[in-house]
Amino acid sequence: MSAENSLPIRSTGLDWLPALEHPELLAPATAAALRAWAGTEPELASSALVAEIDPELADTATLTEAFGLELEVSCNCVLVEGRRAGEERLAGVVVRATTRADVNKVVRRLLDVRKATFQAVEEATASTGMEYGGITPVGLPETYRVLIDSRVRDGGPALVGSGVRRSKLLLPGELLARMPGVEVVEGLALA
Repeated sequence: MSAENSLPIRSTGLDWLPALEHPELLAPATAAALRAWAGTEPELASSALVAEIDPELADTATLTEAFGLELEVSCNCVLVEGRRAGEERLAGVVVRATTRADVNKVVRRLLDVRKATFQAVEEATASTGMEYGGITPVGLPETYRVLIDSRVRDGGPALVGSGVRRSKLLLPGELLARMPGVEVVEGLALA
């Protein structure tokens, strides 16, 4: 049975492949994180899939329309920063594409900062080694907390970036929530 036939999502034209067997479709940090994680999570080998896409289709709305995906499957990873007593505090915040991260209240409180803001594109790409439009929680540097909304965990498959714009990574949301270092947060996202 092909990976496409066993997918829990409906899509047209995407060729899903085992992500661990195709590191060339992932950012180096993402590939390394998946390999390390697979050592403690056997399910990852069969459950983490990657599909190559045209980089022009990397944005959620464009990808959803081009491949007939359900918007609920897509998850966005935004990078947030704040400061406290001169210390920079960073987080990768993952929410379903049908919601938005509650940066002003929940994320700010979790980071324990006065003001939380989205990280500038140049800073985000430089600090993660990932491409804008492909940023993913898988392989973020250890300086980032990884905060995942409980709806990502509980909502079935999670389509996220791969670290590069030319592919997407698909994992069960429940599995993504078990990734080392992840903090699952109730109410992290606003509807």
